[in-house]
Formats: sequence, structure tokens, C-alpha cells
Amino acid sequence: MILKGFTRISESFISTEILLLESFGTPVEIYSLRQPREQFSHAHVKRIKAPVTYLPEYVLPNWVSLLRSNAALWRRLGGRYARSLFGALGRATARRKFATIRHFLQAAHLTETRLADNPSVVHLHAHFCHTPTSVTFFASELTGLPFSFTAHAKDIYTSDPEQLRRKIDKAAFVVTCTQYNARRLGSLSSNGASIHTIYHGIDLDFFSFAPSPSPLSQPFRILTIGRLVPKKGYDVLLAALRLLDAAGMDFEWTQIGDGEIENEVREMVKDFGLGPRTRMLGTLPREEVIDHYRRAHCFALPCKVAENGDRDGIPNVLVESMAVGLPVVSTRVSAIPELVEDGVTGSLVAPEDPEALARAITDVLLHPENHRESVLRARVKVEEDFDNRRNTAHLNALFQKALRR
Repeated sequence: MILKGFTRISESFISTEILLLESFGTPVEIYSLRQPREQFSHAHVKRIKAPVTYLPEYVLPNWVSLLRSNAALWRRLGGRYARSLFGALGRATARRKFATIRHFLQAAHLTETRLADNPSVVHLHAHFCHTPTSVTFFASELTGLPFSFTAHAKDIYTSDPEQLRRKIDKAAFVVTCTQYNARRLGSLSSNGASIHTIYHGIDLDFFSFAPSPSPLSQPFRILTIGRLVPKKGYDVLLAALRLLDAAGMDFEWTQIGDGEIENEVREMVKDFGLGPRTRMLGTLPREEVIDHYRRAHCFALPCKVAENGDRDGIPNVLVESMAVGLPVVSTRVSAIPELVEDGVTGSLVAPEDPEALARAITDVLLHPENHRESVLRARVKVEEDFDNRRNTAHLNALFQKALRR
């Protein structure tokens, strides 16, 4: 399995998937394109048995090892290596994206050092259809091994469509985590590629149902979990919280996660006078996050489409909130309506509408009796469609079918 990084706190669904595949008896080897960048990982990661290999992340600091492994592979493969290299050079020149060369060099390094003499590896699978699948595509060309990939969200909508079409059409199969994504990927395929929707599941035992208690007294506790990136809609959320503050509502807002716009968010908190009501806790392990879910009265995440086209699929944090019994307020963006049905399993408003968001949050907090049935239906929805063991079994069946060909 080829990953952009292992481990990553925000991608616990991948480490959980690997752990479950191992429990089904499917051996996995992990090839990571970068070293871990966080100081801790979720506790379940320690139970993963798969060996992990970290590939050279950058060319210049690693040029000696990359040159050595590529030269050795050229001698080993001859014309096959040359054809793949010249194909990569042609695409890099045409698109003026020389990261393509780095992806090829990484793939050749992987092939020479880990795959060429390793008969235990019989199939390649990548998570995310940009860089990891680019490396996997070249590794497949060099080894002759079949490959597949899982496409998620940003990687789909910020990728060059022609390059993505090439990957889809060459893959043994493609997995994505929403029906919304599957329609997009299917529209790109020129050969009727096999595209499967498998939702990211969660551990239903860990995220057990324990509905949030109705607040006996204020302050209300509003929770948001998500990376600090534009598509999460923090500007809209803070504008809504300012409206609640102006209306005299007593609340606390807790935010968990870090990211590239942290300074901007902190500045908005200050400018809106929300500092005394705000706690920004950074990234936390899920063993601590679960306590925040259970203490909160409302979960708010007003996702939107960022200027570069980036968008969420179905944020796992919405699934987790609904699983534990915490009412959710989100937006009609991307595949979120596949999970949250307004008035049925949660509350949805239009994106980038702070007034509507403020009204929806207010209704959840002031009228919890109106949302008790939707909280129950939300748990049923999660149990039906987002059980990680059942969903990973579907993925495992695809692997087994591919291996029988």
C-alpha cells in the first residue's frame, strides 16, 4: 500500500483500514512517501503489523540513492525502464509539472529496492489519486503488477482531469468514499472503469451511542473538529458565532485540529471578540477527542468549496458525531447530504450563509427536544452505512477478486 504519509492523525481511516485488512488475513506492506510529521499517533496504530518503508521524499537531498537505484533498475529492466522514463519526461514537459519526474524516480527506487525481488507483493494499492497514485502508476509500469487506488476529496477535484483519466483507465479498480465522487470519476473514464463506492467507516464500538445530555444551564458547548484549511468554512462559522454572541447566547466554542490557516482563524477570533468563548486545542488523539464529543451539545462544521476547488467528501468527524449521539449542523456541499439529511439525521444549511448557520445552531441548542428523534435516526444511518469492519470487508473482497484474475 502506497501512502503519502504514515502515520497521519487526520487519516486515521487509513490506519484503521490496514488493521482490519490484517485481521481478515490479508498481508500488507506500507510504502510511505514522507516521514511522520506529528509527535504522536492514535493508539490503534501500534497494533499494525505491516512493515513500513519510507521512500526518499525529495530529489536533491537524496540524489545519490535515487541515482544509484534508478541506474540499477535500468540495467535490470532495459527497455521497459527507458519507455516508462521517456513517457514520464514527455508528460512532465508537456504539462510543465516536473514533480512527475520525482514521482517516477520514487517509483523506480521503490521497484529496485523493495519490489523487484519481493514475490510476496502481488498487487499495488494507493490512497489518494494525486501523488501516491502517480508513484503507484509508474511502479506498476515498471513491475507489471496490477494496481488500484482509493480517491478521496481534494485529490479528485484539484487533479488534472486528463492525468486522472489515465490513472482510472489503467487501474484494475478504483475505490472512492462517496457516490458524489464516484459520479465525477465515472464521468472521466473512457473505458467504463470499475469504480466502487465504499464509505469511510468508523469503529462503532469505540464511538458508542451515548446521546449528549440536554444542557441544564449555559454556557452551551459547541464543538468543531477539523483541519484548519479553507474548505472547512471557519470564516463562516466564526461569523455565525459572532451573531450568537451579539444575540446574547452564552456558549463556549472548542476547536480541535491544526492547519495552514491557524493564524487567520485566531485573528478572526480576536477581531470578533470571541476570545473568551474560544478554546483551540490543536491536534489530539482520538482517545481524548471522544471526551469532547461526549461533553458537547452541538457539532458544527460548515464545509464549503475552496477557491482552488478543494472540498470535503464526507468528513469523518460528522460520522463520529452522529455515532455518539451528538446533533450535527453542516452544509449542503459535496457528499455531505449522503450522510446528513436535513431534519431527519441532522441539520443542513446552504454553504457560506452565517445567518442560516446561526439559526440552525440556535435551534439545536435551545430546542433539543426537537432533535431527539433525528439523533436516534443518525445512529441508525451510521450503523447501516459506516461500519468500518463491513466496509473494509468490501474492499478486501475487491483485492481478493483482483488477485484471482
